[in-house]
Amino acid sequence: MNSKGNYYWLLLIIPLAFVGWYFFNKNEQKPLRNLPYYGQKNSIKNGDTSYHTVKPFMFINQHGEKVTEETVKGKIYVTDFFFTTCQSICPIMSSELERVYKTFSTNKDILILSHTVSPEEDSVNVLMDYAKLHGVKDKRWLFLTGEKKHLYDMARTGYLLNAEEGNGDENDFIHTQNFALVDKERHLRGFYDGTDSLDVSRLITDIKLLLEEYAYNEKHK
Repeated sequence: MNSKGNYYWLLLIIPLAFVGWYFFNKNEQKPLRNLPYYGQKNSIKNGDTSYHTVKPFMFINQHGEKVTEETVKGKIYVTDFFFTTCQSICPIMSSELERVYKTFSTNKDILILSHTVSPEEDSVNVLMDYAKLHGVKDKRWLFLTGEKKHLYDMARTGYLLNAEEGNGDENDFIHTQNFALVDKERHLRGFYDGTDSLDVSRLITDIKLLLEEYAYNEKHK
């Protein structure tokens, strides 16, 4: 084949190679971006580090059932702190969480954990009524109560949602509008203003990105 023929073959092969590369990479479904990790890193062996991990916990949900770290094992979840008689930020937060709940209504890998900061008033029955008020019909959105000290410690040192000092005694009170996004390994992957609809839309987008990240990593083990 003469040089002119080789030239035409190259003109044909190069576009075909590009098209093949494009469709291969398109089908890889790699996430547009990976979410960051939050919280202090801990040094482990060989100079490696491990990310902040939400510590073990034990609370009671609106069904009167125990909820622990085993409940969220292998799940992505959103968490917040509220109280049922709140008339300021909490109704807005809960309405925004309804959006999250409905968006992922068919995905059993997504949970929401809402913790009361007023366990002396928010009993299991009160939390069940509150859940019904927000259209919760399953166990994908859990409303939690428990020992006040444990609840407040989790807000501050587990989920890093409140920087104010306190020990969960009778004079202590937490009132935060922030949500935290937690991955399947209980690492913190995002914080959001639960009273800001645009920020909650960002949360929904980030959950989808995290799902894509897991799907991609599973495919490329």
